[in-house]
Amino acid sequence: MNSKYIIRDFSADDIKQINEIWQQTDLGNAERGDNENIINNTIKIGGKFLVLENSEHNEIIGTSWITTDNRRLYLHHFGIKPEYQKKGLGIMLAKASLEFAKKKNMQIKLEVHENNKGAIELYKKLGFKYLGNYKVLIIRDLEKL
Repeated sequence: MNSKYIIRDFSADDIKQINEIWQQTDLGNAERGDNENIINNTIKIGGKFLVLENSEHNEIIGTSWITTDNRRLYLHHFGIKPEYQKKGLGIMLAKASLEFAKKKNMQIKLEVHENNKGAIELYKKLGFKYLGNYKVLIIRDLEKL
């Protein structure tokens, strides 16, 4: 892989570019409540946030957010800017994420939309297996409780 692409830890200066990637890849929106404070809190309790950067242009082109419940790790907001997809960069970022899981000696789990065929194939290549007949449920608006 070209050395102009580097993987590094999240920095507060990255948040604007990260939000742009999340909008382009449909990984983030206001309803999800993801912000710099939440990212920092998850890092403090043992998570990791990696960014993939095109160092020639100081451009963040991918994100991998790993959180933990101290039992297993969860891979969130894993994505590559559309114009950089299908160039092997997703595998590069995923392998760095999996290396973190290996160092922590913890299982890693993710959710992926059933229509995101490219991501599903990537995850299968990396060894992820279908978990079974689980449905994902969530309450986002706690005011309605």
